[in-house]
Amino acid sequence: MAFELPPLPYAYDALEPVIDQETMKFHHDKHHAAYTAKLNEGVEKDSALAGKSIEDILGMISSQPPLVRNNGGGFWNHDFFWKTMAAKTGQAPSGKLAEAIDRDFGSLDKLKDEFNTKGAGQFGSGWAWLIADDSGKLKVTSTPNQDNPLMDDAKEPGTPLLGNDVWEHAYYLTYKNDRPGYLKAWWDIVNWDVVGERYAKVAG
Repeated sequence: MAFELPPLPYAYDALEPVIDQETMKFHHDKHHAAYTAKLNEGVEKDSALAGKSIEDILGMISSQPPLVRNNGGGFWNHDFFWKTMAAKTGQAPSGKLAEAIDRDFGSLDKLKDEFNTKGAGQFGSGWAWLIADDSGKLKVTSTPNQDNPLMDDAKEPGTPLLGNDVWEHAYYLTYKNDRPGYLKAWWDIVNWDVVGERYAKVAG
């Protein structure tokens, strides 16, 4: 198998009460596992993809069939998503990341408002992202389905720093159809240390 399902970096119940244990089990063990299996199915059909990293594949996704696009995105997005979160610690951004947030949004609260609005407004299933563009400027964007800003045909390309899954399976058991409520609560479990490390690689 070319790709393996990455384990969760914490227990299923670690993110409660923001994300419940049952949702985490289904989301990781069923949904993420299915994306992984179907990505491998797509890779096995094309010898040109053998040995390529998932980032390499995303960088040429416009030439790939829906099987690879949808499941390659789902595989990468979810691994990124799990690492973006941690048990509720009351963290806040610091250092260069905090300075960049203030520079490009005015404040952390304004970033949250823009991100929540973008996520709530994403029609159907998709993702909300905080990215750094080629100039290092921070931007909020969203993508449909399992697309992401690393794809070579992304409307707003950039380096993802954090992302939130707004597919209903990510929140429905607790929040039902209240996507804005989920987005608001989610900030309590953002792992700002990881986000800061991602930004440091971009900022240099």
